[in-house]
Amino acid sequence: MSELTDLYQELILDHNRRPRNYGVLPDADHTAKGYNPLCGDKLTIYAKVEGDRISGLSFEGSGCAISKASASLLTDAVKGKTVEEAGALFARVHAMLTAPMGQDVDTDSLGKLAALSGVREFPVRVKCASLAWHTLKAALEGKTEPAKTE
Repeated sequence: MSELTDLYQELILDHNRRPRNYGVLPDADHTAKGYNPLCGDKLTIYAKVEGDRISGLSFEGSGCAISKASASLLTDAVKGKTVEEAGALFARVHAMLTAPMGQDVDTDSLGKLAALSGVREFPVRVKCASLAWHTLKAALEGKTEPAKTE
């Protein structure tokens, strides 16, 4: 394994063991639930939006290490951004996660989120990594049905 792969693996494990921004956000004004029926991952995203900026963001739920780490990384990366910036980040992360193996992807601009790029090697895990992102999108769009990863 390369040093970079080792670093990414450790980052995923750390965010799984000690998720950031975990728990209910009491003053959230945007909330959505996400569910991945393939593996049973369930989570809820809580967001507080002031003007067009996401001033607070948290999550809770249960799932595999990839799902929990992705939600934790998401909250760190998106908190403080505008809704538009969060949407653009969603698109870049989604493109990274769903790009075919062998295709180059831009991970340089994603910072710590690039740690999720390894899931491309395991197509069934892409849904685990993308669930939190689809759930955030649903929350910001005010959707009431559970978010799906399709």
